[in-house]
Formats: sequence, structure tokens, C-alpha cells
Amino acid sequence: MQLQLPQPSADALAASNALCQLIADEIRQHAGWIPFAQYMDLVLYAPGLGYYSGGAAKLGKDGDFTTAPEITPLFGGAMAQLAAELMSQTAFQILEFGAGTGKLARDVLTELRQMGVAIERYAIVEVSGELRARQEETLREFPEVTWLDRFPDSFSGVVLGNEVLDAMPVNLVVRTDNGWQERGVGLGPGGGFVFEDRPCHADLIRQVPDASELPPGYLTETHTVAAGFMRSLGTMIASGHGQSGRGCVAILIDYGFPAHEYYHPQRMQGTLMCHYRHHAHPDPFYLPGLQDVTAHVDFTAMAQAAADRGLDLLGYTSQAAFLLDAGIGKLLLRTSPEDAKRYLPQANAVQKLISPAEMGELFKVLVVGKGATLPDRFGRNDRSYRL
Repeated sequence: MQLQLPQPSADALAASNALCQLIADEIRQHAGWIPFAQYMDLVLYAPGLGYYSGGAAKLGKDGDFTTAPEITPLFGGAMAQLAAELMSQTAFQILEFGAGTGKLARDVLTELRQMGVAIERYAIVEVSGELRARQEETLREFPEVTWLDRFPDSFSGVVLGNEVLDAMPVNLVVRTDNGWQERGVGLGPGGGFVFEDRPCHADLIRQVPDASELPPGYLTETHTVAAGFMRSLGTMIASGHGQSGRGCVAILIDYGFPAHEYYHPQRMQGTLMCHYRHHAHPDPFYLPGLQDVTAHVDFTAMAQAAADRGLDLLGYTSQAAFLLDAGIGKLLLRTSPEDAKRYLPQANAVQKLISPAEMGELFKVLVVGKGATLPDRFGRNDRSYRL
């Protein structure tokens, strides 16, 4: 497939070619085939070369996609308002996974500071050295921020994960006339990457409801890495609750569906998508290391993995309902509508976050935890029954 997309610089192309060589060597070392999840892990996280571990700009107008915190500081402000409420039940600390440019952390901390709420620590787990450097610059005015290379063993407080789960490698599985196969990556006659199918381990399709009834040719993703992340999250939170007696609430925001919608018979080609310079396309072999490769989230599988480690399901709803219940509308009204020059850009940004035609319905919010609950008003829009 020939894609008409912006051309990379010579340095970026050289980095992509080096990553291709690394992946090709990995394929050869594994008898000519690796699972797609392994390929996706390399193109996103290979040290120094992967999309999240290399040096390319990823977020904002100069990057490949834009996230909610980049659109308006009111997103982080709403998160701070809710975190301040929740910390009456938890320790006064926040843990963020995959903090991007650091803008969400800055907006949360700025709002908390304005509210007079002092937290002990704002910890960030970040695997990208380039993004960590940007975060350190963005957050230099906040000495309470610390960085971690991995999960802490235990934690009590508020956990934030905005567009974290969709960045985790997925396995591809396809239904054939001979049953389910795993779709992986091999090398074609010219040395380029090609899809190849191999027999599938039964565990890979366990999260697919009614898998035996889906038609031949049905291709989809399963989320073993993200489910493992949720189980690790559960272990960390349960340990923190056991040690301190204080609660913990984890708020995970991403685009996705519950399982019965994710694995709908009409969703024949799954949800895998690539993002390069604000262009979306379906080819994961295009310029490896220079584009984001992502898939929607199966929120049923995420909730189940958290429950497997003893966490409670505290809520599941749309981003629009969650932000409105968190108070984003009140934050917007801090700027007078009569001051059109300042108010209208902020109102347009909030509209992008909550409109069903934009991010409001596509993005969902899963809230899990231990020893804590959401404020009662979040119950009116709860969709946990749909998981």
C-alpha cells in the first residue's frame, strides 16, 4: 500500500531504518516469525529507536496526535477538583502513568495550588527518556514531582492514566476456516515486513465473547499486556491499602468499548490504527518508530483484570459525563461569557472534550480502586452495567 504522507527528515528516516534492521534481526532469531504484540512493543518502545523511546515530537500541533490535556487546561483542572475530593479517603499523593509532555500534571498541580491543597508527592511513571526530559522542563516549578521507572510496590492516593492503555501492545487474532490463528510478523521476499498467521493459543481469545460464533475472516485484537498492567495496578493498590489502611482510586481515560461492542460481528477488521503527523491510517509497517500504533481498549477485560486482583469497580462512563460531573463546566464559567475573546476559545475546547461528535462519547472513563468511592453524583451517569 502506497501512503501519501509527509516525508520524514533524513535523520528520522535513518532511525527508522535502524529500527527495521533490529526488528528483522529479532524475527530471524525467532524462526522467521514474531507475534504482532512483540513487533508493536519494538516499534513503540525499543530503546532509543521506538516511537515512545526515541526523540520524535509526538504530541500537539507538531506531533502525531493531540490529547485532552493539550486541548485545554480545564481538563487537568477538573481532574484536580475531583482528586481533592477523593484525597479525603486516600493519602495526599497522585501517581500518573505516561504523562506525555507533563501538561496534565502541570494543570492538576496548578489547580491544587490555587485551591490551597498541598500534596505530598506527584509521582510519574515514564518509560520514554525524551518525554521525561520534556516533563522535567514543564514541571520545574513543582518540587513535589518525582519520576519512577516502574510500578511502586504499593500506593495509596489517586492514580491517573490518560491514553495509557491504548499505547500498550496488542495481539492480533483472526478467525479462519480452521479456527482461530494468531497474526504475527515475518519477512517477505524483499526483506520487508509481512503478516503471517500461526496456530493460536487458547488463552489469546479468552476475552473474546462468543468467539466460536464470529465469521471466518474476522480480525481483532486481544489485550494481554494491558490486562497485565491492570493486574499489576491492582496488586499495587491492594498492597497500599493493606499497609496504610487508606484508600486508592485509579482513573483511566481512553477510547474504547465494552467487550460486547468491541467484538461486534460487524467490526470485522478490529480497531488497530496508526497516527503520523495528524494523519490516521491502517499500515503498522509504515516508517516503524516514527508513527504511533494503537488500538481501542476493551474496557470489560480491563475491569475484569482489576477485579482479579481484588479491586472494586467504582465507575464506568463516557468522558463527557465524567468531566461534567467532575465540574469542568464550573471551571469554564470562571471566565465570563461576556468576555468573548477569552471565553469562546475555552468553550470551544471544552466542547471538543464533551461533544458526542468529538471526544465526549468515543472516550470512556474506567474508575477502579480499594477503600474509596466516587462522590454520589457520579452514579447518575454510570454505565458499569454495560461492562
